[in-house]
Order: sequence, then structure tokens, then C-alpha cells
Amino acid sequence: MAYRKEKASRWIAGLYAPSYHTQLAMAALEGIPPEAIHAHGWPGWLLLAVPDHTLFTLPWTTTGAVQALEITGGPVDRRKFLITTSATLGATVAQWSAAAPAGAAPTAGSRIGTDVPDHFERRLESLRRLDDTVGSGDVYDAARTELRMIRATLKSASFGEGVERRLFAAAAEASRSAGWTAYDSGKAAAAERHYSTALRAAASADDHVVAANTLAFWAIQHYSTGDPHGAVDLVEAALSQAPRTGSARLISMLHARACRAHAHAGDARAADRSANAALDAYEHAGPIEDDLPCVYWYNLGEAHQLIGSSALNLGNPKRAVVHFLEASAVHTRQEAYNGDAFPRGHAIYLARLAEAHLSLGDVDAAVATAHDAVDRMGGVTSARGTSTLEDLRRKLARRRGIPAVADFLDYTDTE
Repeated sequence: MAYRKEKASRWIAGLYAPSYHTQLAMAALEGIPPEAIHAHGWPGWLLLAVPDHTLFTLPWTTTGAVQALEITGGPVDRRKFLITTSATLGATVAQWSAAAPAGAAPTAGSRIGTDVPDHFERRLESLRRLDDTVGSGDVYDAARTELRMIRATLKSASFGEGVERRLFAAAAEASRSAGWTAYDSGKAAAAERHYSTALRAAASADDHVVAANTLAFWAIQHYSTGDPHGAVDLVEAALSQAPRTGSARLISMLHARACRAHAHAGDARAADRSANAALDAYEHAGPIEDDLPCVYWYNLGEAHQLIGSSALNLGNPKRAVVHFLEASAVHTRQEAYNGDAFPRGHAIYLARLAEAHLSLGDVDAAVATAHDAVDRMGGVTSARGTSTLEDLRRKLARRRGIPAVADFLDYTDTE
């Protein structure tokens, strides 16, 4: 394939990439499936062959959790990191399920009370909301800063058991937030590290809410990057503990995530079962203002958006359009999808609606919706949103001969 050392050296230096067939051969030698090449690109998929044993072999104790927080929340933003395999995910979930929560709290260091975790929790709540409107780039940096402050507090202060568990829960949420915003910023490798660390901290906190929420967001990354079966495992682990949270809204959200994972896997029956379970569970949801803070964004309209996206993945654009339109037409304002509050998410859903219209041959509706998607995305940083819109442009480009399509492509041409 490349017997001359200088050829491999050029690959390493990034001067050029191996041919597609060469990459297939390399992947086969490492036991990596071909779809990983498409999902992660060169050289990203190589990380599947280089496990980071340090993070995944730490003990599932409070000491191990603090060590993980040090590795993940340190000053260096490690981008070259393992893309977690299904086997690693399975082992991680099993260890999380069996881990013991924090017990005896440290007595050395200056004593702190409940006001400290109160402050961290309020700041993390603000970060969730800022991510919706300003985008992921700056929020990622802010989440990592929060993570370092919480870790420093866990290491240097003394506190009671209740405060310690709340600090670990805050650390878990900060790491989850960093994981999500890293992924949305195009840093999928860093996101894997943050999610796995968040799950460790959630175990030390004995907090099933932040654990379930972490697993749900981690699943998004896996079904979006070529590992839908791993995503299903993550969501099923979350669902196994979700009844302990007491939130029908959270349970509905998890079923909707399972629907997305099954759809990416091409399993229409399982996707339909999860869609029905999501809607059934939602019937028991209480007022959103009385629910868990982490599901402030999830209502009936959001459920329809997720189910519509799944229908599109399964090649059913007609059904997708029905759900996308239903998202904004539900009976009460509180239950309708609020695009103004979530401009990035709305832009992504509109791009999917445009794709569904295009699949049904309604080019005028597709172009009009595509313009709306671009307008919504303006000013919000999101590699994920940008990628979605670029994918829509490529599909519309096949109809460039239609004047309205040509105008849209020219309008959105960034070169």
C-alpha cells in the first residue's frame, strides 16, 4: 500500500490523505467498520484504533471521578481522543449502574455550605439558556471554566455529604454541557471525554436526573456519527433509571431520543414503538414550570419535531411533513414548538422540513422553507447547524436549473 516511509509521513503531516480504498484497507486491519470512515472522516476515524486507557480504566469511585474531572476539565483542550466504541459504551454504562455514590466527605480545607452548590447550579442553568441563543462556541469555553472551578472546590474544601453530592451533580452537569457544546462546535472527540466524565460525576452524586440527561445527549452524538446501535444502548440505560426521576416529561424525551436512534439504524418498527411511547408518556407530563430544570426545552411540539426527523430518516417525507407542521399547530401556545426561543434548533428543523418538501417534489415550498432556515440560523454559532444547511444546499443543487433554487444557492454561497 505504501512501502515508502515518506508517503506515510505525508499522511501524518496532513499534506494529503490516503485514497478511499487505502483507508478501507487500513480500517479492515484495525477491525473498524467502513461506515466509520464516512461518519468521522480522515483522520478522525483513526481515533477508533487508539483507545484512551487512562480515562476509561479509572475506578468508579469519588477519587476516580475527581481524577476524570482533572483529565477532562484541564487547561488543555484535547481534541485527539478516542471515539467511543459500542463495547466501551457498554462497559461504561454497566460500571455506572453499579457505582457507589459519594460517602464520607473530606474534612480538610475551609468549610463550605449549601450556598456554594446553589451558586454553581444557578450559573449552569444560565449556561443552558445561553446555548440556545448565542450558540455553542462561547458556551463551551464557559462550561469548561465552571468545570474547573467545581473540581477545585471538590479538591480543596471540606463539606458535608449532601453538599459533596450536589457538587458532583454540578460537575456532572458542567461536563454534560461542555460535551454538548463541544459536539455542536464540531469537537466530537472532546465531547466523548466530557460525556463519560459527566456520567462518572453523576454516579458519585447519586443523581439519576443528570445521568439520564447526559446519556440522552451522548446518544445524539452516537446516532449522528454512525453508531445508532450504541445510541440505543445509551438511551435504554437512561430509561432503565428514568422512573426514579419522577418526570413523565423526561421519560417522553428519552423515548423520543430512542425513536431517533432506531430511525438512524433503519428500524422502522422500533422507531414507531418509541414514537408512540414518547407521546403516551407525554400525556402524563405536568406543567413545564413545575418540571425538572433540564427538560425546560421539551414540550409536545419538540416531540413532534423529533418524530418528524425520524420519519425523514426512514424515507417517509410525507409523514415527516405532518409531524413538522403539527409541532407548531398543537393546541396551546405552551405546547407548540417555540422557534424564537431556540433559533439554532429551529433552523435545523426547518432544513429538515425543506428536505421533506423537496423529496415530495414541492420545490417552491422547499426553497421558501430553506430561506427561513438560513434567516433563523443567522448569528448563532453551531457547526452542527451549518452542516445541516450545507447538506440541504447539496440536495437543492441537483435542481439548480430551477430559477428559485439557483437564486437560493447564489444567496447562500459563502465562497
